[in-house]
Amino acid sequence: MFSLVLPSRLKTSNAKRKNKATHFYNFQKVNKFYNKQTMETTKTAAEKLAERKARLLDLHKKRQEARTDNHHEVVAEDARKKLPKNWEARKRQAEWILADDKARSEAQAAGKDYERLKLLEVSAVDADRIEKKKKRKDNPDLGFSTYEAQTARQYNRLVKSMPVRDMEKYERQKEELGDAFYGGAHTTLHSRTKDTPGAINKMVTDLEQQIERRKKYSRRRIYNDDADVDFINERNSKFNKKLDRFYSEHTAEIKQNLERGTAI
Repeated sequence: MFSLVLPSRLKTSNAKRKNKATHFYNFQKVNKFYNKQTMETTKTAAEKLAERKARLLDLHKKRQEARTDNHHEVVAEDARKKLPKNWEARKRQAEWILADDKARSEAQAAGKDYERLKLLEVSAVDADRIEKKKKRKDNPDLGFSTYEAQTARQYNRLVKSMPVRDMEKYERQKEELGDAFYGGAHTTLHSRTKDTPGAINKMVTDLEQQIERRKKYSRRRIYNDDADVDFINERNSKFNKKLDRFYSEHTAEIKQNLERGTAI
């Protein structure tokens, strides 16, 4: 048998051709892979860009809303500053009066006693507080203002503390003094009247009580049991009131946000 022997040059060229085909095939695979990765990368970048644009648009809308809200608040604050200082109190009082008149009219139309209906809605604690307030109104202790007011207050207190008039003693004294009982320009009763020991003792006791009250006197401030407790002792309470006097107008909204838990 005869065997075919190929030249060595032909063998070499076939091997090179095979290697080139393999390299070309591998190159195509790599090229396809990189093209695929590039397309995916380009798509992801486009999505990120769209997300950033949407986020930027949302921030722009929020900024516009904040600007509009700030403008409205500034206008409202300017309008409030132009109002009288007691505007809010007067407004609340006017609203209460209108509501009270409306409720009274409805009660009268229904044939009911409005005052009795009001008492049914008042608790025992509130009724006690209202009664105490009425008593303070009769002879309120508002501290020293003028000597005339202090004298008038003392006079009213002494008149209320006077005993019941003794008409028998009154008539007897009237008979004894005659025309001098009513007094005149030239009437003198220095030697014709005599104070009883009981009246003298009562006057001395009253003067001693006045001296003791004057020593211990301090203006009693009304305390509201339903008020918020934002202090730890009396000294801290006075300090907080002093702060509120100067800064409550500027810190009221911040304090409300902290209490509601909506502060940023």
